[in-house]
Amino acid sequence: MKTILVIEDNEDIRENVAEILTISDYNVITAANGREGVETAQQHKPDLIICDIMMPGIDGYGVLHVLNRQPDTQNIPFIFLTSKSERSDFRTAMEMGADDYITKPFAGNELLNAIESRLKKTDILKKTLSADLAGFRELQTAVNDSRTLEDLSAQSNTNDYRKKQVIYKEGNHPHYLFYVASGKVKTYKTHEDGKDLVIGLFDQGDFFGYTALLENSVYKETAEAIEDTEVAMIPRKEFEELLNGNPSVSRKMISLLARNVLDQETHLLGIAYNTLRKKVAEALVSMERKFHTDKNAPFCIDISREELASIAGTATESLIRTLSDFKGEKLIDIKSGKIYITDEKKLANLLR
Repeated sequence: MKTILVIEDNEDIRENVAEILTISDYNVITAANGREGVETAQQHKPDLIICDIMMPGIDGYGVLHVLNRQPDTQNIPFIFLTSKSERSDFRTAMEMGADDYITKPFAGNELLNAIESRLKKTDILKKTLSADLAGFRELQTAVNDSRTLEDLSAQSNTNDYRKKQVIYKEGNHPHYLFYVASGKVKTYKTHEDGKDLVIGLFDQGDFFGYTALLENSVYKETAEAIEDTEVAMIPRKEFEELLNGNPSVSRKMISLLARNVLDQETHLLGIAYNTLRKKVAEALVSMERKFHTDKNAPFCIDISREELASIAGTATESLIRTLSDFKGEKLIDIKSGKIYITDEKKLANLLR
């Protein structure tokens, strides 16, 4: 049962709202003024707050300001009750972070619809969303219920890229958030000596190309298809609307998109400090863990030695010698140029 806090100095309105909500199977707690409302919210952490704007002492704006400054109450959905009809008051309420407002007098169904809509959106934001297009779509729905998943799909064009085809280049300005619908993508930086260093691997269900959008800068890496790949392109406008439409949504979206950061940092630290054997083992293990879908069959790496060397962060000749050593140790097998991982556990042990 959801708990709703009603902060209203008018006793008749307060009791009327409480009765409507109780009948609708909500647990209701009330406060008669702003100070009492702040204390009650801090104590009970309700699922939603309904608050009058014009109150003696601490008014509704003051209540929202205090609660927004505290981490344990700043994300509680907040709906203003107001008898004012001036647009400037509505704009002030929304700019301060209110989620909705209801103008007095109001019908019971109007109140309930606003509450149900807000709680539904909050439930979506609390979920552990998948870091893929489905997660993006759920967030988009949370921001604007009038837009359906079909609408978003229709607006997200897809492009097909052949193996080794560049998706975007370092130094380009970003116009899309990219999503791997099928296939595999790598991102890499090119050193002044012409050598490439792979900094990211992306499989079906992954977003990429988002850092430049978040920083409002140019791409600091190049993205290239490792194999024939289908990429969905979400327009920058859609991405920015999602970030700017709701503070909770923006935090959640950033969390979704940042899941690859730790892997990238670990990979780069390994390149900087690992021995040659560890670098090659990490490259093989990371590809196996990222791209191996059929656990009943050995994992096959079908890319050039130069490309694998750029993932490992080593010279091609050094990679080839190390692969030969691994084959002799029966950690991998090599057939027709393809690398088959035969003992992932022992390879992973080399990283310890």
